[in-house]
Amino acid sequence: MKGLRLAPNHDLFTITLSPTSSYSHQHHHQHHHHHHQWEPVEYFNNKVICDLVEERHKGILAVLDEECLRPGDVSDSTFLAKLMKTVPKHKHLVVHETSGYEDRKTIGRNQFRLLHYAGEVTYNIEGFVDKNNDLLYRSLKEVVSLSSDIILKEVFPESELFSMKRPPTAGTQFRTSLNQLMEILKTKEPSYIRCIKPNDSKRPNLFDNRTVLHQVKYLGLMENLRVRRAGFCYRRTFTAFLQRYKSLCHSTWPSWKGDLRGGVTTLCKHLKLTGEEYKIGKTKLFIRFPRTLFNIEDTFQNKKNDLATLISAQWRMYHFRTMYKKMKLSAIVIQAHWRRVKAQRYVIKYRAAAMTIRRFITGFINRHKPKCAQNLIFLEFVRVNYLNRLSRALPGYLVALDEHWLRPPVSLMDASSHLKVMYRRLLASKLIKSLTPDTKSLYTLKIAASDLFKGHKASYPSSVPLKYNTSYLSHQDITIKEQLFDAKYLDCGGHKFSLHCTKYDRHGYKARQRIIVITEKVSDGLMEMVGHPPNHHTKGCYLLEPGSFKVKESFNFRDITGIFVSSLSDGVVVIKLQPDTQNRGDLILETLYAIELVIKLGFYANKLEHISIVTTGSITHDKGKGKMGLITFEEGPDTLTSRGKTGNLEVISMEISGI
Repeated sequence: MKGLRLAPNHDLFTITLSPTSSYSHQHHHQHHHHHHQWEPVEYFNNKVICDLVEERHKGILAVLDEECLRPGDVSDSTFLAKLMKTVPKHKHLVVHETSGYEDRKTIGRNQFRLLHYAGEVTYNIEGFVDKNNDLLYRSLKEVVSLSSDIILKEVFPESELFSMKRPPTAGTQFRTSLNQLMEILKTKEPSYIRCIKPNDSKRPNLFDNRTVLHQVKYLGLMENLRVRRAGFCYRRTFTAFLQRYKSLCHSTWPSWKGDLRGGVTTLCKHLKLTGEEYKIGKTKLFIRFPRTLFNIEDTFQNKKNDLATLISAQWRMYHFRTMYKKMKLSAIVIQAHWRRVKAQRYVIKYRAAAMTIRRFITGFINRHKPKCAQNLIFLEFVRVNYLNRLSRALPGYLVALDEHWLRPPVSLMDASSHLKVMYRRLLASKLIKSLTPDTKSLYTLKIAASDLFKGHKASYPSSVPLKYNTSYLSHQDITIKEQLFDAKYLDCGGHKFSLHCTKYDRHGYKARQRIIVITEKVSDGLMEMVGHPPNHHTKGCYLLEPGSFKVKESFNFRDITGIFVSSLSDGVVVIKLQPDTQNRGDLILETLYAIELVIKLGFYANKLEHISIVTTGSITHDKGKGKMGLITFEEGPDTLTSRGKTGNLEVISMEISGI
């Protein structure tokens, strides 16, 4: 089919002729037209064979038609004789009479041979005249044209029945049909499929080299390959190439604004094609190597995913924008109707409110009069409004009840007094029910501290908001205490209170950091160390060294004879103890939680009556071994506790206004 499609002149016999003649001329012509350098390819020009077969008045078909139309005795032999007379010495036509000695052995008298580009083809003339005169009579055409089959009516139209000319011969008809087919094919872009039989016996898995080589030779595949290699495998117009691959370059996507040649050049540069891989003509792009085209196509196929995503995104944008516009329009319509309804409702409310305000003002003017129709609504409103405001502003604590109780109107003075009494009872009941035993004990200590220090100790007001705790030690100190103290003195009982403090020596008043711990009782071992028999019902107090939690001092609560503090804002506490065999004397401690320490010592020792607040400015204490010391207290700009020049312990505390 290669020669049938691309030969410039066609007839019935050119199917077996060279398939590269017309194609080579066409391929060469395209590159010459686009001013490309063309590498000439040597090939057999099959035009000579085509002219020998179909040339007017001299070709084989013309001689055959003339012989068929000649009156008289016509036969295949007369056709061959006339052919020899018409073309007597053609180098590509061989008959028995004109052949050499060797060729006469292979060609008969009723045969002629054509020397094709691919080899020699011998034709037997027997039946040439009869086959060429194989005409379809008019009566048969008339019968077929009247058929109801659409295809037959199309092949044999009725218009041919009215023609008075002699019907053409079979060769002429075939040549005419073939020429028409070629005119159609020239307007298309042909693709060629070569079918090669591996053997003549139609057996599988059998490859006959001789048969295959013969087909390759007669099909002209080698000449075709040479032409293809010398030329460009891909030829497309600028418009087609740019339209397909413009998405591969951001400069040409989505549309190229300049001339087509510039767009194709920009796209090729972006694809990094070399000068050997492509050429640009006047209206077409030529790509030489198939792999270059495959790479471009692969890139394009991979780009399709991005293009699909982009198109999808654009479509979704358009779709949702359209939906948004519809929803926006619907919302505007709904808003308009809703504003109308809202305005109508507002007018109704406005009129009702105006009437209510008018009645309210009338009631306010007549509020001091006895209840009547003019002030009835106003008085009811005042009552309801007061009760609502009172329900939202009820104090949460008993101490703030009198101060924050909402002031009632004149008409509700008695009702407000009854409500206050009832609410006070309710708060007291809730408070009592919510207290746990530990909380009750803490409140008991708070009440005891209030009775003792309120109005007598300058630092008491600042201690009121503070919550009493059982321990002021850090989590780490508590852990170490459990390991070093609690585990060692298991017979001390439960833990009551502990905090950091400063202990001043009785001689020299040197400050030492200690941890004071109050327990259920003093350890029996420690009691024996100080010369006292064990007492399981007596609480104890320990002074521990921070870090090691080693017991530095301990005493029994029954040994306390007095607890003294000053009336100023200092945190010094003097604990007077009964003399013992070691003559230790009294303890001098200083802490930020002096009031809590004092009240807990007095409470747990059951010696609250032994707590004294000194207002004279000094406290005497026992140093041991019959010696007495003096601690002086005074106010100053800063807090300081140190040994004075007189040898006494001087405590300076900051003045607190309002005490």
